[in-house]
Amino acid sequence: MKTKHRHELKENDVARLIKSTREWAEPRSDQLTSIVVAIGAIGAIALGVFAWRDRQQDQGQDLLAAAMVVLNTAVVPVTAPTAPGEAPAAASIGATGTFSTEEQKLNTALPKLQAAADAYPDTAAGVTARYHLASTLAALGRPKDAVGQFDEVVRRAGAQSLYGRMALLGKADAQTQGGEADAAIATWKELAAKKDASLPEEAILMGLARAYQVKGSTEEARKALTQVVEQHPDSPYVAQAREELDALKAGGVS
Repeated sequence: MKTKHRHELKENDVARLIKSTREWAEPRSDQLTSIVVAIGAIGAIALGVFAWRDRQQDQGQDLLAAAMVVLNTAVVPVTAPTAPGEAPAAASIGATGTFSTEEQKLNTALPKLQAAADAYPDTAAGVTARYHLASTLAALGRPKDAVGQFDEVVRRAGAQSLYGRMALLGKADAQTQGGEADAAIATWKELAAKKDASLPEEAILMGLARAYQVKGSTEEARKALTQVVEQHPDSPYVAQAREELDALKAGGVS
């Protein structure tokens, strides 16, 4: 077949395709226009959602940053000594944004962390703020409030996420602090059952031992501490575990 003839056949095929496409599309022009408009609208909505999420994350990060500035501020007691020629501790002269006690600093950070956590609760910044909010509540001696916030971190971040796992540890500590021994023991056991390499087993055992001591179950506490000493001899927790075992022996538990 000659080249010229082949070109003519291809051109005829293209022409027929264009004609058939036009014949199919013309009576459906309104429908096709609606589809194109709908696709464009969906694309615009998707772009808007992405932009909104980015804006939320940016605003959440700004709120978190403001709270963390306070939380990370050094505490300088009013009575702190100063070398000759140095300015006195800022808090002693009432300078704004300075703190003479840890409690004063935490109480100042608390509403900022609450605002950052509540403004955009499902963003990374919101979850981070809520975790620090829970930890701050625990440090201020408000364990029940802390437990509620730690639970919220787990709910929003997921139990398998980094903050979810950290929140479970914080929750168990807060329950122990608040005297909820049975609840704390249950949470420590839940953590132990996970066999999560990112959660040191000896740290969980130490927490479990303290919860048992709060409950008055000294024999169970001794077993947990003995596990730390025997199964994790190179752990930095061993010295503390030995001290607590000695204290239990002194109290009549052998």
